[in-house]
Amino acid sequence: MILGQHSRNVHSPMNILRRTKIVVTLGPALDDAEMLRRVITIGADVFRANFSHGNKETHEQRITTVRNIAAELDKNVAILLDLQGPKIRIGRFKTGKIHLKEGQSFILDTTLEGETGDEQTVGLDYKNLPNDVRAGDTLLLDDGRLEFRVQRVDKTRVYCEVIAGGDLSNNKGINRQGGGLSAGALTEKDREDIQTAAKLGADYLAVSFPRSADDIKEARILLKAAGGKAGIVAKIERTEAITNLQEIIAASDAIMVARGDLGVEIGDAELPAIQKKLIRVARSLNKPVITATQMLESMINSTIPTRAEVSDVANAVLDGTDAVMLSAETAAGKYPDKAVAAMNRICLSAEKHWSSKTNRQRREPHFNYVDEAIAMATMYTANHLDIKAIITLTESGTTPLWMSRVKSSIPIYGLSRHPETLRRMTLYRGVFPIQFDATHIDRRNLNQAAVAELEKRNILQRGDLVIITKGDLIGIHGRTNSMKIVTVGSVPNHLAAK
Repeated sequence: MILGQHSRNVHSPMNILRRTKIVVTLGPALDDAEMLRRVITIGADVFRANFSHGNKETHEQRITTVRNIAAELDKNVAILLDLQGPKIRIGRFKTGKIHLKEGQSFILDTTLEGETGDEQTVGLDYKNLPNDVRAGDTLLLDDGRLEFRVQRVDKTRVYCEVIAGGDLSNNKGINRQGGGLSAGALTEKDREDIQTAAKLGADYLAVSFPRSADDIKEARILLKAAGGKAGIVAKIERTEAITNLQEIIAASDAIMVARGDLGVEIGDAELPAIQKKLIRVARSLNKPVITATQMLESMINSTIPTRAEVSDVANAVLDGTDAVMLSAETAAGKYPDKAVAAMNRICLSAEKHWSSKTNRQRREPHFNYVDEAIAMATMYTANHLDIKAIITLTESGTTPLWMSRVKSSIPIYGLSRHPETLRRMTLYRGVFPIQFDATHIDRRNLNQAAVAELEKRNILQRGDLVIITKGDLIGIHGRTNSMKIVTVGSVPNHLAAK
């Protein structure tokens, strides 16, 4: 038995299910098919293709391999295509790397091209930097490892003093402490990659460095025009995104707490509290949230995580994150399967804590939709009755998404005929997708057929109490309007789907 998985014929009622989902980043370390197979079997739910690296052909091959192996294993997995965004970087040095000392002067020059940098100056790929900064600003390079203070600015040059020195190599990123750089969220490369996302049928599209809801809306328009149906994930990594948080989340289908650049811009000490806020606000607005960056970083080269990393992952789970993400650990690390296994066991352990299982019910004075009301009534009943499972027949996945916003230890099985809906649900905390076509079943026998499907998969047994939600009009989006409590074995199995 593989903990936390929902493949056919491997579950019994005593199995422990991992509710928090695991996002795994593709890369050279997963190009070996057997390693990829192990990672899927151990517990990967979503695979991230990072378009900051590699080419389209490589990404397409990796995504195809993931889907083929997942199909062989009868496992639903989603593909998340992560756009590069406006990475603001320095140019290149004659020697590839220099060393800067505290107190020395250094110039960032937008006119320099090629490998012309030295110990006094280097070029910039972001030509608007002189317009975005002024004397007294702090610039952080290489994820904050080096710190410059702006002394003065002319039309093409930014004159700086080195406050914290060290080695500086080609193409390292630059952040302005406190944010405020004017680079747009979508570059020309991103627009081309959105076309690729549509072509490959990505399930999620991550937008890097959005400043406002307009950035998310633009990406959605471009994706739709290209024929894509992916959910839009807003990566929260700019100071401006915190300021405009509510509108960005409202415009998105999910968010990612992208702690790398965000921590550089707002300061590392501020990051833990902001992370908790992001998870809380996203859940309150009914949007999934992924917590990312350096979660098990030491496992790039180690077979076990540090105790600090274990606590980091566990705290995100306790705060209610839908998913935790592995980056270089699986893309380029020595032990990608061990990293996923570690993430799996940490999540399972954290989910045993009472605070991960229960919370106060939502107390909105009014629900906007009938299916939202059904979802909330289901969760209230399930958390106050000895319910073994929740079965939700869904077209779009919206009802199980609403259910997943309420903390519970009761598994939610999203039964759908649509492969894209099944893959989308892999990101929702506590929701487990199952292929099931209700359109060919007499509606009078539908409850029995759904229960029989889970019995066939060894998920339920006779005597279990389950809740079933569905709509009177089968096959129509947004029409869930009924909830029923059923005892497994109380109806003849011959009424189930053929």
